[in-house]
Amino acid sequence: MDLNLTGKKVMVTGGSRGIGLGCAVALAREGCDVHLASRSQESLDAAVSAVLKANPDVTVVSHSVDLSKSQDQSALVSAAGEVDIWINNAGAIPAGDIATIDEQTWRTAWDLKVFGYINLCREVYGLMVERGSGVIINVIGAAAVRPQPTYIAGAVGNSGLVGLTTALGSRSLNHGVRVLAINPGLIVTDRMGDILKREAIDQFGDADRWEELIPEDPAPGSVEQCADVVTFLASVRASHISGTTLTVDGGASAR
Repeated sequence: MDLNLTGKKVMVTGGSRGIGLGCAVALAREGCDVHLASRSQESLDAAVSAVLKANPDVTVVSHSVDLSKSQDQSALVSAAGEVDIWINNAGAIPAGDIATIDEQTWRTAWDLKVFGYINLCREVYGLMVERGSGVIINVIGAAAVRPQPTYIAGAVGNSGLVGLTTALGSRSLNHGVRVLAINPGLIVTDRMGDILKREAIDQFGDADRWEELIPEDPAPGSVEQCADVVTFLASVRASHISGTTLTVDGGASAR
């Protein structure tokens, strides 16, 4: 199936590792020119090499920015210029219950992921509406549909971002723009270990026992499985999909 993505310009925030890098690699393989945003220039340099290894014929540009800051969000949008596909992926809300996640930790995490997504959607959506085309994809998280007290800041933040996606995407096709999202479940990344270590402390009082919490049914998903879904959703083959969030978790949230 030809996804007709050759020559499209893509921005991936949080694109230096994990799901973000996986999306960048998958889209580059389809012929997209890729912009990557992250805080660490060192990590970005490694990510650029990985994307070019996947397809040396595309253009890859990196942007070292702190997307928890409004000025950096605006600067990124300006530096990127006209973008066909914008993927919001930056941010990792820490695990913890309502007693352990204090106000400052909660606000700091939300500045990057929740308000970062909101502010970038505001700027990018307006530009896409003016142009009459574009796709925004928010990488959120399955805690939005399966909230747990041990990941409360993430559950509440992710739920809000699903609402943002639904509200914005419900009428966006009137302007030639699509807004949609995915909710990854447990995915094999460095972050999986961080999440399960916190669960291990709560359950066993010992973070080193985190591997005992890796589920077998369903097993954790892969970065590539998420990236393939994002790549399809970004393409014209998904042209009638907007305002929708697809959960990618092997059915865990349906149980």
